[in-house]
Amino acid sequence: MAGAAACALLALPAHAQKAGSEDEAEIDVPAPPPGANLPQIEPVITEDEFESEIPPLDVDEDPELDGPLESIEAFERRLAAEAADEADADPQDGQAAPLGDPALADGDATEEIGDAPIRDAELTAPLPPIDAFEVDPVEFAEAESDQEVLEVRYETVLTGIEEANEETEAGIRAMFNSLSALREGDGTAANIAQVAARLEEDSRLIERILASEGWYNASVETRIDRSEEADGQPLTAVIDVATGARYTFAEINVDADPTVPDTLIADNFALEVGEPIIATRVQAAEAQLAVALPENGYPFAEIGQRDILLDQDTEDGVYTLPVDTGPRARFGGITTSGDLAFDAEHVDTLARFERGELYDSRLVDDLRQALVATGLFNTVSVQPERTGEDAGEGTEFVTVEVEQNAGPPRTIAGTAGYGTGEGFRVSGSWTHRNLFPPEGALIGSAILGTKEQGLSATFRRSNAGQRDRTFAIVAEALHSDYDAFEAFTGRLAARVSYDSTPIWQKTLTYAYGVQLLGTVEEAFNPETQMREDRTYFIGGLQGQLGLDFTDSLLNPTEGFRLTTLIEPEGSLQDGFTPYVRARVDGSAYYPVGDSLVVAGRIRLGTIQGIDRFDLAPSRRFYAGGGGSVRGFAYQDLGPQSIEPNPRFDPDDPDEDRDPFIQRPLGGRSVNELAAEVRYRFGNFGVVGFVDAGQVYEDTIPDFSGLRYGVGIGGRYYTNFGPLRVDIATPLDRREGEPLINVYVSIGQAF
Repeated sequence: MAGAAACALLALPAHAQKAGSEDEAEIDVPAPPPGANLPQIEPVITEDEFESEIPPLDVDEDPELDGPLESIEAFERRLAAEAADEADADPQDGQAAPLGDPALADGDATEEIGDAPIRDAELTAPLPPIDAFEVDPVEFAEAESDQEVLEVRYETVLTGIEEANEETEAGIRAMFNSLSALREGDGTAANIAQVAARLEEDSRLIERILASEGWYNASVETRIDRSEEADGQPLTAVIDVATGARYTFAEINVDADPTVPDTLIADNFALEVGEPIIATRVQAAEAQLAVALPENGYPFAEIGQRDILLDQDTEDGVYTLPVDTGPRARFGGITTSGDLAFDAEHVDTLARFERGELYDSRLVDDLRQALVATGLFNTVSVQPERTGEDAGEGTEFVTVEVEQNAGPPRTIAGTAGYGTGEGFRVSGSWTHRNLFPPEGALIGSAILGTKEQGLSATFRRSNAGQRDRTFAIVAEALHSDYDAFEAFTGRLAARVSYDSTPIWQKTLTYAYGVQLLGTVEEAFNPETQMREDRTYFIGGLQGQLGLDFTDSLLNPTEGFRLTTLIEPEGSLQDGFTPYVRARVDGSAYYPVGDSLVVAGRIRLGTIQGIDRFDLAPSRRFYAGGGGSVRGFAYQDLGPQSIEPNPRFDPDDPDEDRDPFIQRPLGGRSVNELAAEVRYRFGNFGVVGFVDAGQVYEDTIPDFSGLRYGVGIGGRYYTNFGPLRVDIATPLDRREGEPLINVYVSIGQAF
């Protein structure tokens, strides 16, 4: 009973256990009922034994022993007073300093529970700086095997998807393998727990993949099997799938206002009732509708959030898509704002739409691309804006707003190349693309090479009064020093052209213009058998027409090109002599697989109406070199003159050079043929080629006496075209012809 009473007392609330305070509570312990039989408890010791062991109290010596006990509050006040007296007293010799009131050790005089007495001076000392605080690490004893890194090997097995995998074009197994955490782990893990985590992740992955293909009720079970080997490895992570039924569309509802034509949405929405609910097809159909509406007069159409209600009983779904078509619109005006490169009037020149035409977002994208192609902007945006202005037939006008942010107008560019016979050639240019707005450019160019040096200045107006039309005026001074001739030429020309650019490749191109030339040229005189300087003044017209059905401007892989150049000219040397220069260039490209391209080229040229030696050497036809017939030096093919060698010294007894040399004369007709096999791997490529060609004195090329060159080349493909290095050698090489010819340039040979 004593034990039970003690337990009951300990369970009481704290305030009920405290006695002697103002909150003192009384505890009533009921008396045992009359007649109750209480158990007899034998005392540990008798009262006599207890009295004999306790020393007697001498009340006479200490009367307080016989007095009443003081209360708790009086006891606490007395201790506090004694402590205060002790704190105020000076310590005697050998006595420790007073400790003060323990309850006030931290200076807080109102706290209910006092602080511990401060008996150690170190407790009041300042803490050491953190960088001086050192802690010895705790070392644990480990088993030797714990230090070894264990590796778990496993295999992955996915079952139950064979039939579903055959039904989908995407390939469920292929999608799983490309995203699987188990596959990414490459068959190894740190422990079994890691394998289990990957297995759990992959089970959720296969559920998502199946749902994206219409299997919404698929169930997936996983387990890890041990092998029969001693260590149980490799483990087998198994994913068992029960695909269930594939859900299909029971209804397709597009909630939209009527359109013009009425079937516009239906004609451009690819989903059909009865087909499987495939996530990618749903997204593609919505994207197609979002594109088709702005292309057909609804620039502000918005596709809402789809809802697909699945029915597990019928295993199908009801698809609902809200569409806000917005107003049907027609093109109105063009406005522009921001940091302008040119005004709205010139923007209108670039636009391919007219006021009143039905709005078509493709024409807006076309305008944006044309603005980017000018090269005058850091950023440019083109957006439709509502005007509320009635355009008739239930439509309204929209304004096309062009936000401009003009970029730096100046450009510095350069090219470099090398060819046997041509030597090194470096060219550079400085361009201010908008010095004379809109798009009026000033271009300064220079050529420095071993065979050619020159300066030129060009004024060019792009999009001159019409989209993609360019007007240019060129003034040029050029010195050329080749084996065929040496010339100092001044040229003034004006040209209108419609050309392709790396950004905008065109199917049809054309050019026409006029030019005046004054040139002093050193040429071979067959009458005197010597080279003589002659002055030529030439005026002429130019006309060019081109067709381009290739897939790339700098690196075509399929299609063909055809270009015709006609230049009626007149020579003012010894009277006026009219003649016509004409040339036709064609090339074709045929892909064989993904990496191999077979390419071919042909060139035919003729000059009618003038004798060869009345024609300035620089206006004759030549063949040979990197852009012509590789394997031969520049301009090296065709008729040759036999002339005294200016380097031959007849007075030198050790002279071993030939007293005569051959130099090309040029001709009035030319034909060239070339074939290439181009193989590309990554950003690199290898090319094998055969070139053929010849120049003739007659006006009609007859394909007789063709010379052939063969070689191999390397390509490095960049985002602006391939870098080209070709090495070639002539077949049936003749005396004086180099064995190896090297050509370095940018772009394919053709």
